[in-house]
Amino acid sequence: MVDVAGSASVPFGVAEVLALLDQSGARPNTKPDVLRGRGALGADEETSEPLRMAVAFAVVLRRAGLAVPVGSVIAFAQALGVVGVEQRGSVYWSGRGVLVRRREDIALYDRVFAAFWLGRVGGQTTVPIEQQVQIAFDDEADAADPDGPETERTDGETISVRFSAVETLRRKDFSEYTAAEFDEARRLMTALRFAGSTRRSRRLVIEKASAHTRYPDLRRTVRAALRTDGVPIRRHHRQLSERPRRLVFLCDVSGSMESYSRALLRFCQAAVIGRGRVEAFALGTRLTRLTKELTSRDPDLAMARAASRVVDWSGGTRLGDGLRLFNDRWGIRGMARGAVVVILSDGWDRGDPEILGQQMERLHRVAHRIVWVNPLKASPGYAPLARGMAAALPFVDVFLEGHSMGSLEELAAALG
Repeated sequence: MVDVAGSASVPFGVAEVLALLDQSGARPNTKPDVLRGRGALGADEETSEPLRMAVAFAVVLRRAGLAVPVGSVIAFAQALGVVGVEQRGSVYWSGRGVLVRRREDIALYDRVFAAFWLGRVGGQTTVPIEQQVQIAFDDEADAADPDGPETERTDGETISVRFSAVETLRRKDFSEYTAAEFDEARRLMTALRFAGSTRRSRRLVIEKASAHTRYPDLRRTVRAALRTDGVPIRRHHRQLSERPRRLVFLCDVSGSMESYSRALLRFCQAAVIGRGRVEAFALGTRLTRLTKELTSRDPDLAMARAASRVVDWSGGTRLGDGLRLFNDRWGIRGMARGAVVVILSDGWDRGDPEILGQQMERLHRVAHRIVWVNPLKASPGYAPLARGMAAALPFVDVFLEGHSMGSLEELAAALG
């Protein structure tokens, strides 16, 4: 802290102070002996100087426009009786502590203090003051337990610098996650909402006000006519209903996706339990259906069942052969027809890229939309140069990243 003590003499003598008090009529009603009775100022010779200087300074502050009550002047005089009037730094902080009540008045107080105590006339010179400010940083324990015990408080102004662990996880790459961060990401995935797009169904429902396609509802019309002696005053209609489109996830679990497959498969599990008509498959050297294993609402149990089911985990990748099996056994037969197919893979394929291109074309004919999620897309300067990715990209409707929680939230919004 910078000491603001100066060698300049006090610009107001005792006689001048008394004259200023008489002219202003702002003498406090409290007598010096009352102050001495409180035991703050001491003897008479020690009392007169701090009291008169305090009153004179208060008068100047009032004339400058600062509201200073009498009680604050008394407290300032008592403080000067303790610290004295020689050290300007002590005088400054004593007055600022009891005479200033609003932050907006600090600048005015500084100008008056400089003119009164330091003899700097002009009103533009402020007292050089350096405050002690403590900066408190949150650590990971504070972020994990915001309602925990408070840290030890210290005197002085404290600036708290806080961060959000959730926002950090949204931007962090899955390959850099720790075990604790994976647990937090699992909780965030549980909160995701998968609305999904809808398709028109053949089932008829009661007409709504905004219906464009109307079909006569004879049964409701006749029943309503019975209340009016058989006269069909109001004719009722029905309309086609809507149902959510099926979601199909094909998650790559090969060795090149080892850093991301755990988080992406957990995303598939959240989608399976979050809405109906969702199918999930693991794609590696073979194709494995995991819908039944991922229906458990316990994420750990669901992932354990899926891991025991997939025998080619962290192995090679044959995307073309896996898609051909999916198209022949499930997709073309009806599972992918009108559905939103989501492929979560980096596009690295050990098989023939022509086979992958042919199967993607077959899938594109029957699917409503194909979404490809590639974690490598977030890398700086990424280009789809892998043979498998280059062969599949012409038949992809939406190409997204999948390396972080933020990208998966964007994927969940895109599916709707």
